[in-house]
Amino acid sequence: RDKACEHPDKACHGESCPLAAGFYDRLPAAREAAAAQPLLDRSSLRAVALAHQVCPYYLGQEMARWVDVLIADYNYYFDAHALLFGLAQANQWRTAVLVDEAHNLVDRGRSMYSASLDQGQLQALRQRKPAGLTTALDRLNRQWNALHKEQRAPYQASDVLPQALLRALQQCISLIQEQMNQSPAHTDPQLLQFFFGALQFNRVAELFDEHFMFDISVRNGPRNKRYSTLCLRNVNPARLLSPRMQAARSVTLFSATLSPRRFYHDLLGMPADTAWLEVAAPFRAEQLQVRIASQVSTRYQQRSASLAPIVELIAQQYQRLPGNYLAFFSSFEYLQQVAELLARQHGQIPLWSQAPGMDEGERQAFLDRFVEGGRGIGFAVLGGAFGEGVDLPGTRLIGAFVATLGLPQVNPINEQFKQRLGRQFGAGFDYAYLYPGVRKVIQAAGRVIRGDQDRGVLVLIDERFAEPRVQQMFPGWWPPAIA
Repeated sequence: RDKACEHPDKACHGESCPLAAGFYDRLPAAREAAAAQPLLDRSSLRAVALAHQVCPYYLGQEMARWVDVLIADYNYYFDAHALLFGLAQANQWRTAVLVDEAHNLVDRGRSMYSASLDQGQLQALRQRKPAGLTTALDRLNRQWNALHKEQRAPYQASDVLPQALLRALQQCISLIQEQMNQSPAHTDPQLLQFFFGALQFNRVAELFDEHFMFDISVRNGPRNKRYSTLCLRNVNPARLLSPRMQAARSVTLFSATLSPRRFYHDLLGMPADTAWLEVAAPFRAEQLQVRIASQVSTRYQQRSASLAPIVELIAQQYQRLPGNYLAFFSSFEYLQQVAELLARQHGQIPLWSQAPGMDEGERQAFLDRFVEGGRGIGFAVLGGAFGEGVDLPGTRLIGAFVATLGLPQVNPINEQFKQRLGRQFGAGFDYAYLYPGVRKVIQAAGRVIRGDQDRGVLVLIDERFAEPRVQQMFPGWWPPAIA
């Protein structure tokens, strides 16, 4: 919605936005004009909407009722309050659902059914002393602080919900809702932001079961006061995604990295009679030279010792076959350490690096450096903006270095995931760390060969890439050679 908004400085209602005022009066003519278009992509939808002075985003939602094929983000079908799923149920549509890049649905499913509340936001709201809400907000803050008395560490996870806090939160939601009903055009934006967060938290709390966990992360705030963030985290989204799959006439999930099967079957709630079809890759083994540098360890404890060998591997490959390469690392810090050492020792090699928080323009500028016949190395973080969905065919990219197994960071949250997934499936480490990590490696490596005429090199840098249980997850057409 934010990307489609024509008036980002205005509130999304008729008293503020000119495209919302009289929307339903102008909607029939706009809908008729839109229905006459053979394809409603973003630009054509916007053109029709502005010609009839209606909001492009909400015209798109209206047209969802009239089109034959609709392309949208996962959440429009799989979220708890998904527009497309709701329309399909209300109108008894016989839908066929196609899920592209289905490997991402595990993490996306978890995020759709998770929620968090930040106490700093509550404190900022209390300082404003909103009329009619002060007592309820104070009560919520007292219940929140009561949780800190039982906190034994900065991070603590639980299988039990804080019922007293939830009751106080529900009272705040009800009071804010009453105020919004009475004067919708004059709702404080900060209050509105808190309301939506509280509403999502309350909705997820109603779904809470053994597939969730509740956790508290405590920090020191202004004047050394203790503040915390409360999270309801979905660990296994299968129970919540499964009904949406069962309701469709058919569901087809496809991806180059839907392996191993049992991992996705368990976490996506696939029916027992799901048919699996492994389609042969359109590429040949001779198109990609895969080398495993097993003499290098990129484990955290060996990071410093790995810098010089990685720089030498990159420089040797570049000198052997100059061209455009992507080099992937587990963190921005690791990336910067290798890039700086490469620049000092091999200053003649052009290089450019991904930075944290790049906007769309900066990301495009990074990719624009990969020109046909170009030479240089782009440094990026594995699992970030350039590890998936990037298409650099031909000589725009002739190789990649992956200096990490891609395992998620070991931290208290991921350790809780490992414990819970271990109890459910007996494979906690594999489900929480190994499978998601190797999947990111394969996705990043997939940037190299994009067409049947492409040729390229893939250098996998870590001793663990030589392990059979890791290699069995590789695409069948890869011909790895261990050095």
